[in-house]
Amino acid sequence: MWIAVMFDLPVVSREERKAATAFRLSLLDMGFEMSQFSVYMRFCSSQAQVETYCKRIESALPEGGNVNILTLTDKQYERIISYQGRSRQDAKKAPEQFELF
Repeated sequence: MWIAVMFDLPVVSREERKAATAFRLSLLDMGFEMSQFSVYMRFCSSQAQVETYCKRIESALPEGGNVNILTLTDKQYERIISYQGRSRQDAKKAPEQFELF
């Protein structure tokens, strides 16, 4: 299962830029990777892990802006059609990884 965090945060004032940067850095610290400028994604092995990350994201939310969290199954993730410029990219594959506790 995949979790995508999509956000639109205000960056007019110095404090807002600082809060937006702190939020992005917290996503990176949680293991998310930038898919696009305001879209970060991470693979999760279970619904329980998704819920854990949702709580962590909630605790890192800045005061303003909009943040949306979307979950995708591996099959939905593999069906993403991506382009770089006008060049269609290869289909994405779900990672083959094991988690050790």
